[in-house]
Amino acid sequence: MPKTQINTEKAPAAIGPYSQGITSGSMVFTSGQLPIVAATGEMPADPAEQAKVSLTNVKAVLEAAGSSMEKVIKVTVFVQDLAHFAAINEVYQSFFAAPYPARSCVQVARLPKDALVEIEAIAVK
Repeated sequence: MPKTQINTEKAPAAIGPYSQGITSGSMVFTSGQLPIVAATGEMPADPAEQAKVSLTNVKAVLEAAGSSMEKVIKVTVFVQDLAHFAAINEVYQSFFAAPYPARSCVQVARLPKDALVEIEAIAVK
């Protein structure tokens, strides 16, 4: 099945040899979205604000692919510190409605650009 690269200026450009997202058939896969504001290149310091920016970037990539947050089936959240989980979860809830996507949340030692949060998603078109 062929794959198509997704590019949007509404999310930060890839900082390595990867795509913002890929579609294949009816599936959309986003790369992990850092909490970088696309318009400014800035990254907020607060973990909740970082989650909001990361999810906004996920949304932008999905929409560029012809999908939406309502069509997300799986999310992976990478956090530098699980102590931020409650704050991140509160923001997360504002982007999704029941039935919520399947989700994993993983604490990692370090994220690119020393971000506190990185979020990726899988959706259907």
